[in-house]
Amino acid sequence: MSKAHFLWVDDEIDLLKPYVLFLEEKGYSMVCANNGRDAVELCRTALFDIIFLDEQMPGLSGLETLSQLHASRPEVPVVMITKSEDEGIMNRAIGKKIADYLIKPVNPNQVLMTIKKILDKKELISAATTVNYRDEFAHLSQETERCRSAGDWMALYKKLVYWELELGETQNTMKEMLAMQKGEANKAFAKFIRRNYEKWMTGNSTAPLMSPALFERHLFPMLNKGEKIFFILIDNFRLDQWQAVKDVVSELFLCDDNLYFSILPTATPYARNALFSGLMPRQIAALYPEIWVGEMEDEGKNMLEEPLIQHQLDRFGMKQYFSYQKINTNREGEKLVTRFQELEKRDLNVWVFNFIDMMSHARTESKMIRELTGDEDAYRSLTRSWFLHSPLLTLLKMIAAKGYKAVITTDHGAIRVKNGVKVLGDKETSVNLRYKQGRSLGYDAGRLFDILHPANFGLPSPNMSTRYIFATDNDFFVYPNNYNHHVTRYENSYQHGGISMEEMLVPCITLTPK
Repeated sequence: MSKAHFLWVDDEIDLLKPYVLFLEEKGYSMVCANNGRDAVELCRTALFDIIFLDEQMPGLSGLETLSQLHASRPEVPVVMITKSEDEGIMNRAIGKKIADYLIKPVNPNQVLMTIKKILDKKELISAATTVNYRDEFAHLSQETERCRSAGDWMALYKKLVYWELELGETQNTMKEMLAMQKGEANKAFAKFIRRNYEKWMTGNSTAPLMSPALFERHLFPMLNKGEKIFFILIDNFRLDQWQAVKDVVSELFLCDDNLYFSILPTATPYARNALFSGLMPRQIAALYPEIWVGEMEDEGKNMLEEPLIQHQLDRFGMKQYFSYQKINTNREGEKLVTRFQELEKRDLNVWVFNFIDMMSHARTESKMIRELTGDEDAYRSLTRSWFLHSPLLTLLKMIAAKGYKAVITTDHGAIRVKNGVKVLGDKETSVNLRYKQGRSLGYDAGRLFDILHPANFGLPSPNMSTRYIFATDNDFFVYPNNYNHHVTRYENSYQHGGISMEEMLVPCITLTPK
């Protein structure tokens, strides 16, 4: 079995036979192409561990081929081979992030050393990461036991996400250990929320920054200094997904990373409305009954976000001129790009991007999306792919070029659910899989967090006997009738509304242009 598979692109293809034989003797396999267009086409249908690319070719040049290869296979290392030592050519090649370069005539042993340097580097990094996490395992377990405050939990979650990304490309038992450790941490986090959440609703001094205070404490101080702000809310955006795109954003901005706590339920009708209004859901329902939409009403729950923002600005005496845009498709995002000159005249622009939330919901319905998001690594990868090709990145480049500040945040995150938990409810019970609101709920109180007095938690009560229940860890609620069908349907899907670090500890990043 071949150790690795290479593509070699050179118009003098007959001269490659000695290299093919040499590498085959070492256990490698190689495919050859004599022009750039064929190479690009091959990469669309086959996977290669390394691409060796001649810089001087007729037709599509080496640098032009490199650009197209990076567009279709950005993860594959490319080794540029050139007859010239021209500094300008090499600077352009290095600028396009080649893995290495060789100058003709190339000795087969040079090729072998380059291969080992590239491939062994991955193995060495993976091995070092595994050893480092093994050393850190006990410390993380101890930190979980010592977490007493909201700040402790935010610090621990950042570390867990760091190791999740570090181990993301490895295939070993360390990933399983980390998943178990994160699961134990989420169980402890749910106990922390049970003990403290009601206290936070009374203005307790230990309360963290939560959804209703985000504008007042984070956004308004910048506006009061006369700064123009672009507030970008990416629905269902987790900390690990931010880390997956941070390197791209960091080329444009200095990033001040923070977390805040989403309110319960960690679902758009509650968390986002609380964020935009500066109020808890019970207060919204009381002050603006014409805006608040109940669980069982057919009307969309987040159709009146712009008026809520205006009400909050008015309550705080903020006179800034703002705009609000909700982006569901790339086409809508592209229209926003064309309107940038008009929108930059506003003091505050609020943009809601729904792609990630739509992707997580589509995963349940679409076999193709399930295949593309088979695990957490793939889920992050698809997020990054969307971001790199989205109008949002174009808009961020425009914002940075004009020297404006931006805030990237979300209203809640999501967790990949595993275990179906049986609950009973009547036709008036809400349908969300991670929380339920209703009058006649039947459940095992030991498996969830129940709220018997919603008013104490800032939540509306359509009826005197209304209660809320929230799933914890990676559970999800299923009715007993047709139980197995629904468990099969929703197992491993991404859901929100309940209690977990992924849903409640959400990123809020202030971007200052470089």
